[in-house]
Amino acid sequence: MDKLEEFHYFSTVIYAIKKPEFLEPIRNVTQKYLEKSKCKHEDKKRMTVMTGDYSSEPEIADFTQYISQTAWNILDSQGFNMEPFVTYFTEMWTQEHNFHSNMEQHMHGGGTQMSVFYFIDVPENSNKAIIYDPRQAKVITNLPIKHGDKVTPASSQVVFTPEEGSLIFLPPWLPHSFTRNFNKEQAMRFVHMNLSVAPAPVEENPNLEII
Repeated sequence: MDKLEEFHYFSTVIYAIKKPEFLEPIRNVTQKYLEKSKCKHEDKKRMTVMTGDYSSEPEIADFTQYISQTAWNILDSQGFNMEPFVTYFTEMWTQEHNFHSNMEQHMHGGGTQMSVFYFIDVPENSNKAIIYDPRQAKVITNLPIKHGDKVTPASSQVVFTPEEGSLIFLPPWLPHSFTRNFNKEQAMRFVHMNLSVAPAPVEENPNLEII
């Protein structure tokens, strides 16, 4: 039988790493901002709670620096010319998903170049992340899948089971969603971040003679 040579082009890369050392400061800031959000709705318990942006909080400076630098490194490693640019946060907020809360399929535009998730509280039977095939032409013309429990070139979606302290970096144009939280007692919480790029500041040359 002939051996066909394979070429894999236009692949979608998702990056994951465990960073539990950031859990404590992120949980502290999250609690403070969740309380602010919940004070605005004291008359009823919300299924889904969203905080405001806290990317400039000094307490998590090490975390934000790590995320920003890693996003820059990823884009640079993918072949983009990142030398003229720096990465910066356009959004950083915590989502709290209580019983039956979920997030429908969506993606991020508006100049976003990297989306990041940091999972801080993941109880049993809570939300899972679903990543969808972004190639609409393939999705429309897909044949029936032979093994739905295996990730193959035929797959149209991939399910991630989050773990506390884990980070996921993915392209913002990649459609994603979160299933429902079926834990009646405990909420699932994670930090959602979007980053963009801007021209790097020009450093002044102190040795430059001005005439």
